Amino acid sequence: MRYFTQTHLAALLIACLVIPRLGWAIDLQPNDIVAPQADKNIITLSYYDTENTNLYKNGTLVTKMPYGNPKVHSHFDIIRLATSHTVADLPALSYIQVPLGTLKPEGSLSSQPSSTGVGDITLAAAIWPYANRESRRYLGLAAFLVLPTGAYSSAQSLNLGIKQHVLDVQIGFQTPIVGNLDGMIAIDSMHFGGNNQCAAACLSPTQVSLSQNALTTTQLGPIYKINEMFTLGVSYFYVVGGATEINHVYQNNSAQTQRFLLSAQASTDWGRLSLQYGRDIEVKNGFIQPRVFAIRLAKNF
Repeated sequence: MRYFTQTHLAALLIACLVIPRLGWAIDLQPNDIVAPQADKNIITLSYYDTENTNLYKNGTLVTKMPYGNPKVHSHFDIIRLATSHTVADLPALSYIQVPLGTLKPEGSLSSQPSSTGVGDITLAAAIWPYANRESRRYLGLAAFLVLPTGAYSSAQSLNLGIKQHVLDVQIGFQTPIVGNLDGMIAIDSMHFGGNNQCAAACLSPTQVSLSQNALTTTQLGPIYKINEMFTLGVSYFYVVGGATEINHVYQNNSAQTQRFLLSAQASTDWGRLSLQYGRDIEVKNGFIQPRVFAIRLAKNF
């Protein structure tokens, strides 16, 4: 078994706990690439429950304490307020998303304090340069801005907030394959601002600077419309990049993660109910996530 410096382990801790939470702003549900009807207001209530366990460094399982049996359990209640409109006669959508949650270390990390409160707020805007409802072909562009509003303490290794601005840009395309089966693909690039208040997470007695390289995610998969009420989807994700630097020292912890997400939707008179379950398939650097569960209810008002 290889041994790694405490700084390497701290940087891994930061990268793998931050990245999955940010991914919630950009992971697409079935038909998210379909352009919305204009002049609609939508409220979405979501509940997320996730678990992160074994830690990997360059593909090797880390067992050195305190990572012998690490577990980090998190759950979030999220409210999203969205409005659809037009920009130069093109379909468009904007929203604000506010999470409330708890991040709780367990197992060999149980001595670490939990983090509870408000998470980082996300602002988003999307536009569809091409949207053909008759052919079911859509091309959408979106930008997401994550604000460092979440609960954060430099004295804690684990925090709901990341104390960094994050900008993400995404392009998505959806088209019919055969019958009621569609296919979608989306690519996004996430860019991080700096955090000059990293201490405990960077294993430093004083505050040091933490920076992170760009992170790229590709997601693709089929979407099957069973009938007017029920829709199923399967998504495959490949995430790469996001290596961190502490005081400009490269930590060699670039992500290379594969994961999947199963989705089921039911459209009813009282709203659209969505259930999702997923997990990591392979992780090169970071904690593996053996479970992600999400339930959402979206309703026009």
